[in-house]
Amino acid sequence: MTPTEAPLEVLREGAVATLRFARPAALNAIDVPMAQALLAAVQQLAADTGVRAVVLCGAGKAFMAGGDLATLRADPVQGAADLLGPLNAAVQLLAGLNAPVIAKVHGAAAGAGLSLMLQADFVVAAEGTRFNLAYINLGTSCDVGASWALPRLVGLRQALEIALLGETLSSADALRLGLVNRVVPAAHLDEVAGELAARLAQGPTLAYGAMKRLMRASFDRNLETQLQAETTAFLGCAASADMRAGIEAFFARQAPEFSGR
Repeated sequence: MTPTEAPLEVLREGAVATLRFARPAALNAIDVPMAQALLAAVQQLAADTGVRAVVLCGAGKAFMAGGDLATLRADPVQGAADLLGPLNAAVQLLAGLNAPVIAKVHGAAAGAGLSLMLQADFVVAAEGTRFNLAYINLGTSCDVGASWALPRLVGLRQALEIALLGETLSSADALRLGLVNRVVPAAHLDEVAGELAARLAQGPTLAYGAMKRLMRASFDRNLETQLQAETTAFLGCAASADMRAGIEAFFARQAPEFSGR
């Protein structure tokens, strides 16, 4: 397989790593090789402290149209198991990264594509993008963490409507519901997402990771437990070079320069 035929492209610009789904002829529908490539790429990112922001995007006309149904057609049970094993592992690693994860979405995000998008920390979408959870239209429940992320983002009642009706949502719908952070003209998508990634890549990476973990775990904890977790995280950040830099910059009336350490 040549680099141009790889199902996932890994691009690096400074501290920003971009993972681009690269099956444009199939609208980037995720198959087993792509899922395995995603896991391998995220494993490398997790071990690289120089990565301080991650961008997920799709080549061609869409972010991701969902799972590759050809993978499931011959043997749905085994096909699903082969696909979801590496995909679930990749999602867990992405969620655990200190580096913020940005989904740059255009065209369509459906099925597993929408589920994967929901796991990102930020979502920037192009005007005209269409969103559909889609699973119910195939007679199946959801995967890739959609049942965890969706109720947390939009509430249980709205999540059930999105999941059970299987209707297509516009970019305006997605913004109103909180599925995405920003909707921008398609011509400016790369610019806006790039500026956001660059800004985050200059931030306090360890503090980002602590904040992400605190927010994600807060729904499953009572106040006392969450306060304890906050204290542990804060003390960890207090020992970092970034917090020292932030405090000194405050007293010097300067913008802080964070190193991610």
